[in-house]
Amino acid sequence: MDCRYDVHRDVVIIGGGQSGLATGYYLTQRNIEYVILEASGRVGDSWRHRWDSLRLFTQAKNSSLPGMRFPSNPESYPTKDEVANYLESYVSCFSLPVRLDTRVKGVDRAGERYRVETDDGVYHAKQVIIATGPFLDPSRPTFSEDIGDAIDDYHSSEYMNPSHFETDGDILVVGAGNAGTEIALELACTGRRTLLAGPSVGYVPMRVFNSRFFWWLATNLLTAENVVCRMIENYSRSHGDPLVRYSESTAKQANVERVGRVTGVEAGYPVIESGQRLNVSGVVWATGFDLNYEWLNIPGLEIDSDGYPIHDRGIVPGELGLYFVGLPYQTTLVSASLGGVGVDADRIASTVAQRLSPHTDF
Repeated sequence: MDCRYDVHRDVVIIGGGQSGLATGYYLTQRNIEYVILEASGRVGDSWRHRWDSLRLFTQAKNSSLPGMRFPSNPESYPTKDEVANYLESYVSCFSLPVRLDTRVKGVDRAGERYRVETDDGVYHAKQVIIATGPFLDPSRPTFSEDIGDAIDDYHSSEYMNPSHFETDGDILVVGAGNAGTEIALELACTGRRTLLAGPSVGYVPMRVFNSRFFWWLATNLLTAENVVCRMIENYSRSHGDPLVRYSESTAKQANVERVGRVTGVEAGYPVIESGQRLNVSGVVWATGFDLNYEWLNIPGLEIDSDGYPIHDRGIVPGELGLYFVGLPYQTTLVSASLGGVGVDADRIASTVAQRLSPHTDF
């Protein structure tokens, strides 16, 4: 028996993380009918499944979604489980219509509506908001497939804690951004010799990142129209975000050893740019995530040379009903953060409401 179904809604939000929930909050305020489709079985699971010691870079005072304060000491740095539970509480507090265990397989046009295909059925919507975040697929260099069977290797999305590595021996972390540096520090603190490979990305102290002045600057001046914001975005795309919690000197003090860039594999072991082979027993690939919008089969949507959707502060120019929320630098310097996504969510919800109005002409 075929249990698939067709559902019609004014608006479908794809993604039940911080961006989708904030947008849902503002749609609720405007009395708009919508549903949020979330692939996981529980709100916040994308946070719960990250490494155990992960904390936000932003203090709780800078980590609230619209309408609900983050329930922690304002000066504290929330854990990943606290964030997950906060998102779950947010849904309950505002009775947001989240449909769990609903993985979206594709989105296309069907006349004047959008057709959102899931594993269980099809949703038909006048407006679709993509709130999945840009980075969906764990990225590894192609040569990582040649790592020998004797080496335990994990992507940072799979790593939870040092207990992954039961055998003695050196550990290599590939990627010296925030995730790689934090994981390397954690491993080094267990007494294991830990190597960290990758170029330097710079450093912004957390006291600066969490200052009132920075947040005023990030939300009022460093906006999408500002040339400095665009310069920062371009630098971030090509070099990565700067370190925030720990600097390179902090890692060095913890006995994390910096090595050259990993360029390949020889006899099952990673090789750095000098040609040296690293005889390690474990590898963590903190090499980020790939952009993936192949599931959006919409003619009016264009993708730029870096793989990002072309948009005007989240509004897709070639489509009168397609939007993004939660993209880095979408409207401000902090658009992709818990405390910054509300600005974009409100703007997109306002545009959706205007376009759904029977009195609106295009």
